[in-house]
Amino acid sequence: MVELNIVNLLMVLLAAWLGGIFANRIGFPSILGELLIGIMLGPALFGILETSDALNILAEVGILFLMAYIGMEINFKDLGKASWAGFLAAIGGFVVPFALGYYTILFFDGTPIAGLFVGIAVGVTSLATKSRILVDLKLLDTRIAYVLMAGALISDTLALIIFAGIIGFVDAGSVDSIGLAWVAGKAILYFCLAVSIGIYIFPLLGKLLTKAKLTGRTLLFGILVIIVLGFSELAELAGLHGILGSFMAGLFIREGIFSRQVLKDVTVVFHDVSIGFLAPIFFVTAGFHVTLEVFQTDLALLILIIVGAVVGKIFGTTLFYLPSGYGWREGFTIGTGMNGRGAVEIIIAGIGLQMNIISQEIFSILVFMAISTTLTVPIFLTWTTKWLKKRGELVKQAARNGYLILGANPLGLYIAKQLAEQSEVILIDYNKDLVNEANAHGLKAIYGNGLREDAFEEADALSKNTFIALTGNSEINLLSAQLAYNSFYIPNRIVLVSPLEDGAGLNLLDHMDASSMFANKTDLVPWSYKISTNDFMEHLEKVDKEITPRNWVKNNSNSKDILPILILDESGIKRPFHYKEIIRPKESVIYLQ
Repeated sequence: MVELNIVNLLMVLLAAWLGGIFANRIGFPSILGELLIGIMLGPALFGILETSDALNILAEVGILFLMAYIGMEINFKDLGKASWAGFLAAIGGFVVPFALGYYTILFFDGTPIAGLFVGIAVGVTSLATKSRILVDLKLLDTRIAYVLMAGALISDTLALIIFAGIIGFVDAGSVDSIGLAWVAGKAILYFCLAVSIGIYIFPLLGKLLTKAKLTGRTLLFGILVIIVLGFSELAELAGLHGILGSFMAGLFIREGIFSRQVLKDVTVVFHDVSIGFLAPIFFVTAGFHVTLEVFQTDLALLILIIVGAVVGKIFGTTLFYLPSGYGWREGFTIGTGMNGRGAVEIIIAGIGLQMNIISQEIFSILVFMAISTTLTVPIFLTWTTKWLKKRGELVKQAARNGYLILGANPLGLYIAKQLAEQSEVILIDYNKDLVNEANAHGLKAIYGNGLREDAFEEADALSKNTFIALTGNSEINLLSAQLAYNSFYIPNRIVLVSPLEDGAGLNLLDHMDASSMFANKTDLVPWSYKISTNDFMEHLEKVDKEITPRNWVKNNSNSKDILPILILDESGIKRPFHYKEIIRPKESVIYLQ
């Protein structure tokens, strides 16, 4: 009987929490901190913590849940934004380091199977934290952002497919044609069955649950867990590993079984259980299996694996990216972004160690490789993107353009009309009358709650370049801007802050890197009334020298009686007047009085 040592579990979770917080504070993924603290407090260094059968079981469930969550986070529609370029980056960034890792192990007298495991681990590009790094560097509206995300997705999926083939081969224990055909046949049968269930059965299950009004979050979470474990067991029966099954379960759960908002609610719980509880146990205990003796006994192999992983990833991506026609510098930049590893290769390496395919020394080397390469991403990507920007080669992605405005009130409608002269504008409002009025004026308006993801998705928020929150409630404006930032990565976020609400000050905007509309606290009600009653005048004031919107407001002594809404450039293009803008010479400010 397996007994759970509560004190040991508590100490492992506490260590994971401390390690994760430390890593996040210095700008790196929590996985890194969990691994490092596992190495420090485990047998490798201080020997304070130890593993157990119960912890191993929790860790195994943790990696199944984590792979399912990774699958749920993948949106295949995003691949179309990178298409050929993303495919080239993924193949180059996987094949070259894979080959270098494989032949390095053979050179050091390792087995071919061990070489394949190492090749997969160095070829992987972690999906984890890529979006957050791109947000922090303000790159989400660039082409390299889409290529990076697509490259990571394709690379991880390719790694899992090859991994599944290796596991099937190892379990078969035979190299004859009949054995290989049996392995391939079971794998193909599994994929056909999994895809059929995902495409045809899941939507029917979703409709039945909705019809029966079985929409409670606890019940749906239970169904989600059953699906993940069921897919994992099917993969095991097919001679594959359970992580491939849980990954595929996550993919199909996202696409077909729940409505978007229900999926979001359930995914939040799944995220907390997997990443907040179970997965950290795996990564901390993975650190227990690391040996520091490799720095003495296998230093040459360690250095070659790390160098091969970095050089292979960056130069492999650069080389294969050339046919895209976007230039070697962009390929080099993407290579530096794809150089980070994370969860998948540690999971694969851990399974290899568990199956005695790789030694503890090779496992330790792969852990140190994952840590060192992940540390390079923010540094290298910052340097290379600045380099591209300086050369004028940081290309904006055409897919992100237009405005998403929350608030179809008279002021929001007035600004939307003017911006719609040159750009696509979509409004969201929870008042049906205001939505109908906006549609009557030829604008596209959506009835929905600005604090819910389904309204943003219906407005195609992932394609928008700027979000403007123009309701009379500052708290709603700030929360909706946070949603635009966290879930849809809209690059520019502009928020109206009311002077009537002390709790929602301008300083809160810094946290989400947003800007204040009109460069000042503004009361929406009187201006909406003036516009609705046509009791206002529109003016145009040309600017002779460069000035910030905030200073422009300060220079107008009667600023309380005027409302600057737009900036007009020399070519006639209008853009919102907000705190973080710059008004250049010969541009004009459009204001109401």
